[in-house]
Amino acid sequence: MKIYHLLSVFAAVCLGVFAASAQNQGPQTPEQREKQLQEMLDKEVQRLSTLLNLEYWQEFYVDSTLRHDIPEMNKELEKMQEAKVENRDLYIVVQDRWMQKIDDSYKRFFTPEQWNKYWKTGGKKAQEARDKRNKKSKK
Repeated sequence: MKIYHLLSVFAAVCLGVFAASAQNQGPQTPEQREKQLQEMLDKEVQRLSTLLNLEYWQEFYVDSTLRHDIPEMNKELEKMQEAKVENRDLYIVVQDRWMQKIDDSYKRFFTPEQWNKYWKTGGKKAQEARDKRNKKSKK
């Protein structure tokens, strides 16, 4: 349950970085936002490395995946915000799509044992939540 909470925090921080910039809360410069994002990504890489006992090369791939996908997700969300998209559900769809890409990437380089541990410690619940939202949006 603790890991599920951490995954939720990870997703919330990703959205929080975007939301803070979108709502102009405080005088946060792009450099400060970037630094905050990089620190969050470093923590997530370290958390997964410790949790799953990742090899060095796997840690590199986790880091590379997150450093590519999270900023790309944020760019897409920023474009939506600039276009004045007000439907909150559309933002969640974008986030879910990128989180699914991250999970798909992890599955390629985690061992079956590591994937099962990742899956059991929150990945499955996150996937079920994404599936539930996806099913709801298709109705």
